[in-house]
Parts: sequence; C-alpha cells; structure tokens
Amino acid sequence: MLPVRIIARLDIKGGNVVKGIRMEGLRVVGKPGDLARAYYDDGIDEIIFIDTVASLYGRDNIVGVVEQAARDVFVPLTAGGGVRTVDDIKCLLRSGADKVAVNTEAIKRPTFLSEAANIFGQQCMVLSVHAKRHPGGWEAFTDNGREPTGRDVLEWVAEAESLGAGEILLTSVDRDGVKRGFDTDLIAAVRQKVRVPVIASSGAGSADHVLGALRSGGTDAVACASLFHYRLCPIPKLKEQLAMAGLAVRR
Repeated sequence: MLPVRIIARLDIKGGNVVKGIRMEGLRVVGKPGDLARAYYDDGIDEIIFIDTVASLYGRDNIVGVVEQAARDVFVPLTAGGGVRTVDDIKCLLRSGADKVAVNTEAIKRPTFLSEAANIFGQQCMVLSVHAKRHPGGWEAFTDNGREPTGRDVLEWVAEAESLGAGEILLTSVDRDGVKRGFDTDLIAAVRQKVRVPVIASSGAGSADHVLGALRSGGTDAVACASLFHYRLCPIPKLKEQLAMAGLAVRR
C-alpha cells in the first residue's frame, strides 16, 4: 500500500497566506515562508501555493514565494495562479516548483494542457478544478471560484486528462472553509472519470474528515488549509491518527 499524501495548501494574496469561507471574506493567517517552514518541520508531505487573485488581476505568478520555499523546505512544491503561458510554467519550475497548477487558462484554451504536457511532461501538469454543486451535478468555476464557466466538472476532468493533465486538484467551493468534511460525492464522481491522481481539497475540520475522504477510495491525497492554519489538528497528530486507523503514512 502506498502511503497517503498529506498536503498543506497555502492560498496567497498580496504576499500573505489567506483563508476564507467558500473562497470569500479572505483573512490573513500568516506569511507563506513562515508557514511553509513550520509545516515542513512538522512533517508535511507536499505544499501547494496558489495565488488567489493572479488570474483576476492579470498579475505575474508567485515566483518569489516559490523561490523562498525551495530554499527552506525539501518536499515537492506545486504552484499556481495566473499561469497563462509556457514561459510562466518554465519560470515557476526554474524557481523550484515541481508541478504547476492551471485552472483559468486551461478552461479558456484547453489545448494549453497538451502544449505544456508535451514540453514539461504530464507529471508536471496539475489541473486545478473549482467545483460548485448544482441540481444536476457540479459546474467548474474560474478566478478563485468567482466566475462560472458553464462546464460540467465531470466532463471537464475527463477531457483535461486526455489533453495531458497528470493530476487533479479538486476544490469544492461549497465546502471551502466550512470545516464540515469533504464532498465525498464529488470526489467519487471525479474518480470514476479519471485515472490520474486526485487531490481532495476543501472541508477538513478534523482528522476524521481527512480519514473519511481517504477511505472513500476516490482520492490519492488530501490538501488542507484551515486544519493546519488554525491548529485544529497539527500534522504530527493527523498522521498519528491516520496510522492508528490503518493507513500508511510518511513519517
């Protein structure tokens, strides 16, 4: 059995790590460098950095944040937000990122995934999906959950995988920041559509929530923000509880 991956998600705005509820009402919870180092010292498996407003304002991506993290921590890093060109990806990889997450540009121009995967490899390309539930399923949103696209999430992830997405970062906008558990229906539905790894994000308020997502069989990893930022369940305690439940974890 492969160990489950426990990932810290750091959403960045204006040089700070922020957290909101359903991606709104963002409040500052710390500095990215400080939190990344603390989570690394606590035994985190990976770190994801997302610039929450880069696509909205057309800003450059978070190269400086990644450069600092790459000097201080030694776990795989994923970076995203405002990634629009092959040069943006190249810059992030040179700064120390191992993988790059794309949402808005992939929706606008799906062939961007193929273009990037052909250059950098499928394992490098992470499709970031912001999903909102509606009566018929889930709709994909862009611009940090602000803009509807009219695209069905399940159809979109299947297409994106065929185009070169090597991993899915699956964010439930409805569960973001509410700390009531993951949308396991969404996770299971996406799992049926793709073969690549799925990272479940949004909803963790306890170790039991993480355990439930991992035991659902639909996810290969979990990305947590509030759970770690607010010390609801520190990383060592989370790994201990998962191990006691019979899951393989990285020590």
